[in-house]
Amino acid sequence: MDRMIYLSMSGAKALAQRQDALSHNLANADTTGFRTDLMAFRAVPGRQSGTATTRVWSLEASAGFDAQSGPLRQTGRALDAAVRGAGWFVVQGADGEEAYTRDGAFELGADGTLQTRSGQPVLGDGGPLSVPPNAEVSIGADGTVSAKLGGQPPFEVGRLKLVNPPMASLRKGADGLVRSADGEPASSDDTVRLAEGALEGSNVNVVESMIGMIALARQFEMQMRLLQTAETNEQKAAQLLSLKG
Repeated sequence: MDRMIYLSMSGAKALAQRQDALSHNLANADTTGFRTDLMAFRAVPGRQSGTATTRVWSLEASAGFDAQSGPLRQTGRALDAAVRGAGWFVVQGADGEEAYTRDGAFELGADGTLQTRSGQPVLGDGGPLSVPPNAEVSIGADGTVSAKLGGQPPFEVGRLKLVNPPMASLRKGADGLVRSADGEPASSDDTVRLAEGALEGSNVNVVESMIGMIALARQFEMQMRLLQTAETNEQKAAQLLSLKG
């Protein structure tokens, strides 16, 4: 009896965790540059020194993220840029370390620093990029950031650091930024190219996620029915035992 309750409880908990992951993906279906979180189950045996394994927990674990590119949308905005194919923009995370993103909707801070909408400084080959006040800014296909003051010709203020590390070496954090698993900064990759005046949309497949939500709801309902069956069986067993007494 307890085995049925345990299995149903474990299954319901894992399904609830997967539902949370799908909900998170759907909530970011319109987030610029968002990468779909992938989830997988893993079996973890309950072990104690000197004893046999009697229980195995089924846990939901992150299996990384979908690296497939999202659709490009032209905006015509000078500070918007999207990575064509593989590659990442480099920003400075809250911990001061390098992090990677596909969100190229950049803005200028009050001090002229190029930053993301979340306020993270965008890094160039020599550190954070700063633009002179009241300058017209443009971003080239190779990541070159140029500024123009009045009627003067445009001049280069820096170049975005663009990287393309192996996908197996990347891990996605709770803040949505991607980092190297070993914590080491990736080297610049001159082959990464940008689409000017464009943004990359989320790669979340809304239809597939919705179908997954429906399937999970039905599976969760089945687990609840098993728990109810276990409760009914326990009540009937208790009645039979009371009659024998």
